[in-house]
Amino acid sequence: MNTAAGQNILTLKDIRKVFFAGTVDEVTALNGIDLEVADQDFVTVIGSNGAGKSTLLNIVAGVFPPERGGKVVIKGDDVTRLEEYKHATHVARVWQEPEVGTSRNLTIEENMSLAILRGQPRTIKKAINKKRRDLFREALSQIGLGLEDRLTAQVGTLSGGQRQALSLVMATISKPTILLLDEHIATLDPRTAQTVMDLTEMIVSRDKMSTLMVTHNMEMALKYGKRLVMMHKGRIILDIGENRKKNLKITDLIAAFETAAGEEFTDDNVLLSC
Repeated sequence: MNTAAGQNILTLKDIRKVFFAGTVDEVTALNGIDLEVADQDFVTVIGSNGAGKSTLLNIVAGVFPPERGGKVVIKGDDVTRLEEYKHATHVARVWQEPEVGTSRNLTIEENMSLAILRGQPRTIKKAINKKRRDLFREALSQIGLGLEDRLTAQVGTLSGGQRQALSLVMATISKPTILLLDEHIATLDPRTAQTVMDLTEMIVSRDKMSTLMVTHNMEMALKYGKRLVMMHKGRIILDIGENRKKNLKITDLIAAFETAAGEEFTDDNVLLSC
């Protein structure tokens, strides 16, 4: 199914997620989420710890289903009850920790081979051939880290920044319907984080990729993306479009939060620069 620019490629309807239901530890992580993401949209999702940001991405990625009544539709397909590996035909994700998105004991080309077969039966030997190596070299050469000349190097020998950049290339090489970025620069030092963020902008823009980027940092949420969604206590309390977003300052966003949430903003961690 082809999707024209501007049409919805992701629809979340009445998404709720409850953990430890019926126990004293019951937690409602998501509480009635409705969200639509248009083709080629780049949405930053902001919120403090416990707001439900990563749970939202887990629902989209199929890590677990929402409660009964919720619906997840990707590119016209209802994937609500499908297993995670079936979501992988549509969804790619870059995690906060580089170790999660890559296998340290495999080579760069073996990791990329697994990535390009996302959602398909995977056999490393079958996947690596001259045509694929040329594709891997081309993709890696565009990020400017010299990894195109190290295809047979074990990923465990790379720095954290190199590994996260590789994770980003792996997530996008098969042109997924939607890219999920789960605080993907949070564990990197500031200089490396900026390098990876610059690569992110380049790839998302070049490939016209629909993207959900989770961050707890207001400065990042305002600087990047076309649209800003703010979550609080499992709900979306703000959904700010591109025209309004580009003129907002952090103080404006705090004021909008306090109006929407009906409470004072107290999480200083969200104000810190990356």
